[in-house]
Amino acid sequence: MKLSQSVSQSGESISTMMLKSRLASVFDNPNCLLGRRNRHQFLVTLLVNIATFSHGLGVGWMSPVMRDLQTDHSPLDFPVLVDQVSWIGSLVGIGSVMGNLLAGFLQDRIGRKLILFFIAMPYTIFWCLIYFVQSVEFLYIGRLMAGMTGGACYVVLPTFISEIADTNVRGRLGSIILLSVNTGVLAGYIVSTSADYYTSPPFIIALPVCYFICNFLFPETPHHLIRKGNFDAAKRSFMFYKNIRRDDLKAESEFEELKYLLTKEQAEKAKSYDYRDFITKPAFKAYATAGAMLIANQFSASFCIITYLSDVFAASYTTLNLSMCTIVIGVLQIVGNYVTTLLCDKYGRRILVLTSTSGASICLTAFASFTFFAKTYDLSVVGWLPLVILSFFVFLCNIGMVGCLFVILVEIFPSKIRSVAVSTFVVILSSTVFVTLKIFPICMAVWGISVTMWCCSGITFTCFLYFCFFLEETKGKSLLEA
Repeated sequence: MKLSQSVSQSGESISTMMLKSRLASVFDNPNCLLGRRNRHQFLVTLLVNIATFSHGLGVGWMSPVMRDLQTDHSPLDFPVLVDQVSWIGSLVGIGSVMGNLLAGFLQDRIGRKLILFFIAMPYTIFWCLIYFVQSVEFLYIGRLMAGMTGGACYVVLPTFISEIADTNVRGRLGSIILLSVNTGVLAGYIVSTSADYYTSPPFIIALPVCYFICNFLFPETPHHLIRKGNFDAAKRSFMFYKNIRRDDLKAESEFEELKYLLTKEQAEKAKSYDYRDFITKPAFKAYATAGAMLIANQFSASFCIITYLSDVFAASYTTLNLSMCTIVIGVLQIVGNYVTTLLCDKYGRRILVLTSTSGASICLTAFASFTFFAKTYDLSVVGWLPLVILSFFVFLCNIGMVGCLFVILVEIFPSKIRSVAVSTFVVILSSTVFVTLKIFPICMAVWGISVTMWCCSGITFTCFLYFCFFLEETKGKSLLEA
């Protein structure tokens, strides 16, 4: 009896030791996000992306609401016309430009952390205006505030994450931005279709409050502190984000190298930062690639379809429940972005973008063709097809031209002009968001959904051809490379 107990205990201890050994090997893996080196980088990335989740929640929540505002079941006691709905949808783009400009102007002057704190305020104002709405102007200003939050996020978060992340996990951590937005969009769809208009805002306001408090838990990036000459705080920040001990000699030399490179970069920038840095061959190649990425991102109608999703399904001749369709699309967005986090650093950015643009173009053509023939023929027997096509479209968009957008924008520009160039292109992106959101419902009304989608397909395929010949791989590129 005693012998069997001792054998049993020894077997359990061996299995426990094997489990601990396996866990240790996983956490010691330099590519594991929960590994000792990357743990703080991953956790802080999750905390700051409460802001992007909240922004996505507002976008998703408004989509079914904008459809309801035009019906007899409107939750508001005043009428909202189609033209007013297009302004409600598109003003988020104007707000985004304002957020881009403010964050871009201030982030190198006051630091990334203070911008992160600021982001919570306009978002809180948005939900207060939604709750206390008295006229359509409340909705206009609210969407403007929501756009400011999103615009500031899209400028400061890629910079913040790229500066705290190691090269081998930077792509995965950067793609969490869009993953969080899309998770928020799905949550917004569910909340909007499940809860009353006035029930949600008091609970959702807790999100920016939690986000604001979480910002006290981590320091400014070491890059910014070094550039400001605050070397002691920069060293503490570096040790925190790399999760290393003070007596680690390798870490000491790593920090000194970073300090040397950034100080040298600052000195060179102070000496020779003029217009010639913006007209070099690498700079022009970066402009072209960034422009193509922005065109593919917006004129593929990826964001328009998400914003006006309920209207798109209503015009698609689907026989399925519209609320169920929007939730399925929200889930596929998350799956697409999650796939990006898994594959971005493993296979690189280029293959994902090529797969994304080619596949999205095919899906748009298929969707346009279905809606074209559905006008003439009874296709109710395949009334599920619009959902299937748009599901593939949203998934393919999010694995490349949406999911990799901010990762590629940060990596393609020469280091000397990166900050200015990225901020400029994010402002252009936000301006394009306003234009596309404003004209998309008009195009659907004037041309019809079929012609609109065929045009988007042609633009997306043209971008695919450009990427085939000119898009360079940026996986593993150091941010200090020229």
